[in-house]
Amino acid sequence: MTHPHTDTGALVFGGSQGLGLAIAERLRDEGCTRLVLAARDPAKGEAAAARLGAAFLPVDLADAASVIACVDRAAALIGPLNALCLSAASTDRGSITDTTPAAFDRMFAVNVKGPFFAIQRFVQLAQAARHPASLVTILSMSAHVGQSFLTPYSASKAALSNITKNTANALRRDRIRVNGINCGWMDTPGEDAIQRSYHGSDDGWLARAEAAQPFGMLVKPAHVAGLAAYMLGPQSGVMTGAIVDFDQNVSGASPE
Repeated sequence: MTHPHTDTGALVFGGSQGLGLAIAERLRDEGCTRLVLAARDPAKGEAAAARLGAAFLPVDLADAASVIACVDRAAALIGPLNALCLSAASTDRGSITDTTPAAFDRMFAVNVKGPFFAIQRFVQLAQAARHPASLVTILSMSAHVGQSFLTPYSASKAALSNITKNTANALRRDRIRVNGINCGWMDTPGEDAIQRSYHGSDDGWLARAEAAQPFGMLVKPAHVAGLAAYMLGPQSGVMTGAIVDFDQNVSGASPE
């Protein structure tokens, strides 16, 4: 494997499990030795960081002050940050008819406000140091429309998608690249917990779900991790403002 990330100082939000952890692993495998994982669960985060030889910082993504402090602490721990990945998110359910104001506010605090201020602080540090940088937002195919029971979630990912493109446009002259990935239905520990808690699924839900997919599987974290690492590294050149659909279902397609 090539090692394009030997000069990378990376902070991965949501790096304790699932896709965030897969991205952190890929960065490490591609030469990143200055790596910080940030997540809500200290036990999972410390264990993941120890396995990767990384640092861990606890963070509450719903608290903007906690997010900003986390970026500053990461820079203090490993030196200049030139890569940021925002993989943490809430996927709580809610429709247009049953979502409460409190649930809506919580969704946007975690999925939009927290990432916004993580990006802001990361960018401020990069601008002050006058060094190039790159960041990746983990979005969702739900940003296009989304299922009826994912209304606030879908709206939050659509908002973050706009932030991604708006920020990419604003930061081109600073040589800070900003890209996003719209992930489809993914096989992660978080999705397993969601299926069991919200949909009453049993141990066979994954096999049944994968059997019904065109490629016989759900999206796998390791596959998305390769794209995220590419976007964060020098091999992607001047690529910025791109939102890539990473799914086996094509947005806008109609049944034939």
